[in-house]
Formats: sequence, C-alpha cells, structure tokens
Amino acid sequence: MARNYVHTLFTDVARAMQEVDGSRSTYARMEEGADGTPDLMTDKEAGFIAARDSFYIASVTPEGWPYVQHRGGAAGFLRALSGNRLGFADYQGNRQHVSNSNLVTEPRVSLFLMDYPNRRRLKILGQAQVVSAAQDAALITSLMPDGYKAMPERAYIIDVVGFDWNCPQHITPRFTESEISAVIQPLNTELNHLRAEVEALRAISKGE
Repeated sequence: MARNYVHTLFTDVARAMQEVDGSRSTYARMEEGADGTPDLMTDKEAGFIAARDSFYIASVTPEGWPYVQHRGGAAGFLRALSGNRLGFADYQGNRQHVSNSNLVTEPRVSLFLMDYPNRRRLKILGQAQVVSAAQDAALITSLMPDGYKAMPERAYIIDVVGFDWNCPQHITPRFTESEISAVIQPLNTELNHLRAEVEALRAISKGE
C-alpha cells in the first residue's frame, strides 16, 4: 500500500486542492495511519524491478532544479536488496556528474519504472547515496549483471521511502526488438517450413 508515498508527497496545499476538488476523503483514507514508516516492498515490486532494463531517476540541484536521467542496462541491473533497499552499478559515462553531485547536498530521489507492453508503472521515492569503488569495490562487483562488459565506477544505493503503482490509462503499449523477435520467431519458423515445402513441391513438379 502506498500510504507513506502519498503522505510524503501531499503538502497542505495539495490537500486543500483535493478538498476543493472532492477527492480529499479518498486520499485521506490512503494516508490514514501514516507515521513516516516506509512502504515495504514485497515480492511483487521486487519481481517487477528485476524485469526492467531501464528506468528514470530524478534528483534535485542545490538551486532546486529537478533533473531527470535515464538509466539502462541488462534486465535486472536495478536490484532489490535487503532492508527495503535498491542498488545498481553505475558505469563510465559522459562525466557530467549531475546526478552524482546533486546527491551530495540532497539525497532524495524519485524513480519511474515502466512496463510498456503490460501497461504498468511503478513510482518510487527514496534516499540515495553514491558508493565509490574505493569505498566498497565488492558491493559494486556484486551489483554487476552477469556477463556485462561495461566498466563500473560506483554504485547507487537507494533506501526506499515509499512507492505507488499507477493506473494503466494513457500508457501506450510499446515493445523492444527482443520482445517483438520472441513473438514473430514461431511465425518465421513456420514460414521457412512452408517455403521448404513449396520448393520440394516445385522440384517434384519439374521432375514430372
């Protein structure tokens, strides 16, 4: 249940607007009993996270500007760890260090995970920290996907504060190349089989 997620995001102004809009009673029930205790991830969230090959992470600059970055890798590169934590290895990139520097002064982050084929999305709030190879090389190694050749430079560790599942409205199904290939492979196999049969029939016809 997203009790702490909504409680964390709902400001007094937001609650006042909900009151005017007639939605406050519903959201008040969602917040009921919230005391700052994090929403605990279950196997459902862990399984969804493990299937993702990308996500978006938002951080905030010291001046208050929101910054959103796309992160991608092999499916499961973002991992659910013990203690309601997430972690992923961060690879050598363009060296702008925008997200890295943001976390020095403001560790709060928001993650957006999409499952376009099944029209699902998971939103996560958390407190993030960057762990360098000098601090814990073993941790970074443990977060590397098997067989992935990229060079890790650090790890992101995120303590989940809250999460929420969104409704599927307006999520347009989209499919990756590998997902499309998996669907059409049986059709290609059947097509090749039919082509072989046609060639065999042609050969028999010419022989006659």
